[in-house]
Amino acid sequence: MASEPDHRTRPNQRLPGRRTGPAPRSLPVSYGATGPPRTAPDPATAGTSLETLRHLGTGPRGLHEAEAEGRLAHWGENALPDRGTPSWPRRLLLALRDPFAAVLLTLAVVSAAVASWGTACTISLLVLVGSGLRAAGEHRADRSTSRLRELLAATATVQRRAAEGAPSAVRELPVDELVPGDVVRLAPGDAVPADLRLLRASGLTVRQSALTGESAPVPKYPVEEPDRDLGPFEGPHLCFQGSSVAAGTGRAVVVATGARTRFASAYRRQRRRGGGAFDRAVSQVAWMLMRFMLLLPPAALLVDALLRGRGLATLPFAVAVAVALTPEMLPVVVSTALSRGAARLAGDGEVLVKRLPALHDLGAAEVLCTDKTGTLTQGRPVLDCSVDGTGTAEPLVAHWAAVNSLWTLQLADAPHPDALDEALLEAAEETVADPASPWAYEGVDALPLDPAHRSACAVVRTPQRAGFHTLVSKGAPEQILERCTGLRLPDGTERPLDEQERSRLLRRAADFGDDGLRVLAVAAAERPARTTRYTRADESGLTLLGYVGLRDAPDPSAAEALAELASLGVSVKLLTGDHPGTAARAARDLGLAAHGPAHPATQEFGPPGVRTPVLTGDATDRLDDAQLADAAERTDVFARCTPEQKARVVTALRARGRTTAYLGDGVNDLPALQSADVGLAPRDAAPVAREAADIVVAVGAAKDLTAVTGAVTVGRRCGANLGAYLRAVLSSNLGNVLAMLVAGLLLPFLPMFPAQVLVQNLCFDAAQLAFAFDRPAPVSLRRPTALRPRELLGFVAGFGLLNAVADLATFAVLALAVHGALGPGGQDEFHAGWFTENLLTQALVILLLRTGRAPYAPGCGAVPRPVLAAVAGLACVGVVLPLSPLAPPLGMTGLPPLYYALLVPVLGLYAAALVVARRRYERRRELAAYSEGFGHPAHGDVAERDAARVAGRAVPSRFAAGEEGTRTGRDVA
Repeated sequence: MASEPDHRTRPNQRLPGRRTGPAPRSLPVSYGATGPPRTAPDPATAGTSLETLRHLGTGPRGLHEAEAEGRLAHWGENALPDRGTPSWPRRLLLALRDPFAAVLLTLAVVSAAVASWGTACTISLLVLVGSGLRAAGEHRADRSTSRLRELLAATATVQRRAAEGAPSAVRELPVDELVPGDVVRLAPGDAVPADLRLLRASGLTVRQSALTGESAPVPKYPVEEPDRDLGPFEGPHLCFQGSSVAAGTGRAVVVATGARTRFASAYRRQRRRGGGAFDRAVSQVAWMLMRFMLLLPPAALLVDALLRGRGLATLPFAVAVAVALTPEMLPVVVSTALSRGAARLAGDGEVLVKRLPALHDLGAAEVLCTDKTGTLTQGRPVLDCSVDGTGTAEPLVAHWAAVNSLWTLQLADAPHPDALDEALLEAAEETVADPASPWAYEGVDALPLDPAHRSACAVVRTPQRAGFHTLVSKGAPEQILERCTGLRLPDGTERPLDEQERSRLLRRAADFGDDGLRVLAVAAAERPARTTRYTRADESGLTLLGYVGLRDAPDPSAAEALAELASLGVSVKLLTGDHPGTAARAARDLGLAAHGPAHPATQEFGPPGVRTPVLTGDATDRLDDAQLADAAERTDVFARCTPEQKARVVTALRARGRTTAYLGDGVNDLPALQSADVGLAPRDAAPVAREAADIVVAVGAAKDLTAVTGAVTVGRRCGANLGAYLRAVLSSNLGNVLAMLVAGLLLPFLPMFPAQVLVQNLCFDAAQLAFAFDRPAPVSLRRPTALRPRELLGFVAGFGLLNAVADLATFAVLALAVHGALGPGGQDEFHAGWFTENLLTQALVILLLRTGRAPYAPGCGAVPRPVLAAVAGLACVGVVLPLSPLAPPLGMTGLPPLYYALLVPVLGLYAAALVVARRRYERRRELAAYSEGFGHPAHGDVAERDAARVAGRAVPSRFAAGEEGTRTGRDVA
C-alpha cells in the first residue's frame, strides 16, 4: 500500500517550474556505429514502440553525446524556419507599391516632362516621406515581433549518455539541440519541444488547443499498435510541438524536429497576407482620381485650344490642374495618423501593430470572429452544478467527488491534479475547516484514472465509521453506471437500479453534455476495513450518488469587453473546434447570443427559452457560398470547425461586404487569420499565428479582448481622421478644379499660373497635416469607420460643387471691387483675389468638415490646437502673401479694401452652406445606417439610437436604462 501523507495537509497543486542550468556541450565528432536514421519516420504510421526506437537508432536510455552531436549536424537545429524580417529599404520599396503612391509618382514624372520641376520635386518628396514613415513603423513592429520568439520554451529535460555504454543521465538542454532519437521527460507545465512518441506515461494529459482548437486537455498514453485511420492529431501515443502538458508525467522519444514537425508544416504553408479593407478602399479612390485626371486635363487643353488658341502652351496648366485635384499629402497624413495610433497602443504596452493599415481596418471592423479557449474563456473548468440522480441540486455529490480527487492525487501515481480535479478541489476549498470536508478523511488506497476504465477510485476511512472503508468512484457516466446496482434518492434512501433507470440516467448525462457541461458520475459503497490492496474488481456494486457538471471558466473581463464591442457596433462571432454544446454554453455565459431567426441548417442547443443557434462545421460544408454568407449573418456560434471551415466563414462574411477581424492563437486559426481583413493574435499565441497576424494583442496586458476594444477605439479615431481628410481635401480640390475649367472658358488668360497652383497646394498641403492630430467627436466613434469610395464620391461631388459655386461668386466680387479684374489687363488682380479666396475657403473646409460634427455641436469639445494653428496659418498666408514682396514674382498684386469687405459675406454664406449641407448629409447617413442596420440587429440598435438623436426624435425606451453610462464610457475612451 502506498505511504499515507498527513490527511490534514492538502497536496500542493502549484505546477512546478522548469529546472534551469547550463547546458553541456560537446565537440563535434563523427557518428557512432549505428549512424543517423536515413529518413525521419512518420509517427502516425509507425509500428510498435520498439520498431520506432530501432528505426531511429536509439533506445530507452537515449543517445550518447557523440551520436547526438552528429545528428544535430545532419538534421540541423530544432527550430522553425526563419522567414526573415524585410530590411528597412525593402519595406520602403513595398510601401512605394501603394496604388496612390504610384498615381503621385506618375504625376511627378509628367510634371518633370513639362519642366514643372518644383511640382515634381514636391510630389516626390511627399511620397518618400509618407512611404518612409510607413516603412519605419512596420519595420519597428517586425523587430518587436521577432523578439516575441523568446516566449517559447527554452529548455527540455533529456536523457543522454556521456559515451557508448555509460549510464543514462537526465539533464536540461536547449530545445534547439534536440535531435530525432532523443528521449525526453515531460512534466506538468512543460511545452512539448518536438514531435514525440510516448514510451511511458502516468496520468498524462496534453493541451493541444493551438493545434486542434479543443479546450479540454487530451489524455495521452502509449499504444503498441496505433490505429492508422486516426486523424493527424488524434493518436493518443503522440505529442506534438505546439502543445503543452496539463497534468501527469511521461517519457517519450523524439521522432521529428525543426521543419519536419507537423507544427512547422503549417508554418511553411503560411502565405503572405494581401491587402485589407483600407488598401482596397485606397486603391478604389486612386482609380477614381485617375479617371478624373484622365478626363479633366485634356478637357482644359481642348477648351483652351478651341476658344483661346493657346494649344500646347497650356500643357503646364493642365498638369497643374491634375496636381490640384490630387491629395498629395495622403501618404504623409495616412502614415502620420496610423503611426501615432500605433505608437500610442505600443506605449500603453497592450497592442503591437505590425501592418499600419490594419489599424484602420480594425476601426472599420463590423464583425470580430474569435476562438473561444484562452480568449473568451480561461481554458480551465469550474464546477457548475452538483445534482443527484433525479436532477435535484445536491452538494454532497461534489463533496464526494472532491474526496476522490484529493486522495487519488495523494495515494496514486499521479502527483499533479488534472484540470477537473483542480476545479473540484477549488470548489471544496471553502470547506477545509469543516469536520466533514474532504480533508477530514484518512486515505487508505487509490486506483488512478486509466484510459481503459475511464474512472478513478479512492478508498478512505471515515472518522465516524470505524471498521469500514468508503470506496468512492468518479468518471465517465457510462463506465460508472455499469458498476452501479443502486441509486441514492434525495431522502437518503436507496433503490435498485434497473436497465430502464440506467438508460434514463444516461440520457440525463447526455443532456448535461448538450448544455455545454463536462459531466462526471460519482458513486460510492462501504466495504469492511481490510489491510490488503484494493483492485478494480472491488469497484462494483456501487450506489450512484449523482453527477457533477463542469464548464469552461469565462474570462472575467470578456463579458464586459463583449458588451463594449456591441455598443461600438461590432458583432462578435465564436468559431471553435469544441463541441456545439460547450460552445453554446460559453456563448450564453458571456451574453453572446445569436440575433434574428436561425438559418435552416442551424442547430439549437441549450434549455428551452435560452436557446443559442449553433452552426457546426459539417453543416457549413453542406451550404454553398451564398447560403453560408446568409447563415454567417444570422449565426454567432460556429462549433466543430476545422481550420478551413473557419476561413470559409470569414470569407463568407467579407463577401457580404462586412469588414471582418479575426482573433486566434493557434495553428488551426492560421487560414482564418489570413482570410480576414485584419488578423489579431494574443501575446502567447503560437509563433506561426503571431507572424501571420497584423496586430499582436496584449503585448503587456493580461486581457486580450479588453485590449482589442481599446485598439478598436484607436483605430476608429485614425479612420475618422483619414475619412475627414479625404472628404475635405477632395471636395475642396474638385471645387477648385471645376472653377478653373469654368474660368478658362470666361477669361482671356489662364485662371492661375502653374507656380501659383504649386504655392497654393504647398500651403494647403502643410495645413492638411493637422488632420492627423485631430480628435474626433465621440459620435464618430460609435460605429465602424470604414472608408467607402462610393459614399466618398457622393460627398466629394456635392461639396465640390458647393466650393465651385463659392469660387464663381468670387468672380462677381472681383468684377465689382476691382475695375477690369476680369479683363485682359487684370490677370494679376484676378490671380491675387482668387488665391486669397481659395486659401480662406480651404481654411473653412478644414474647420467645418473635420471629424465628428461641426465645432458648434454639443459634446465635441475644443478644437485641437494643431487644427486651429493650421486654419489660422492658412488664412494668414491667403491674406498676407498677395500684399507681400513675394506677390510680384508669383504674378499677383495687392487688392483694394473693398474686395475684402465684399469677400466677407461670400465666405459667411459659404460657411453657412457648408453647415446646412453637412447637417443634411449626416442625417441621410444616419438614417441609411438605421435602415441597413449594418446587416445585424445589434448594429441596427446603435444606428436607431443615433438616428433618433440626429432626427430630433425621442430615443427608444429600451436604450434608456444605463445608456448614458455606456456612452460616457465610450466618450472617455
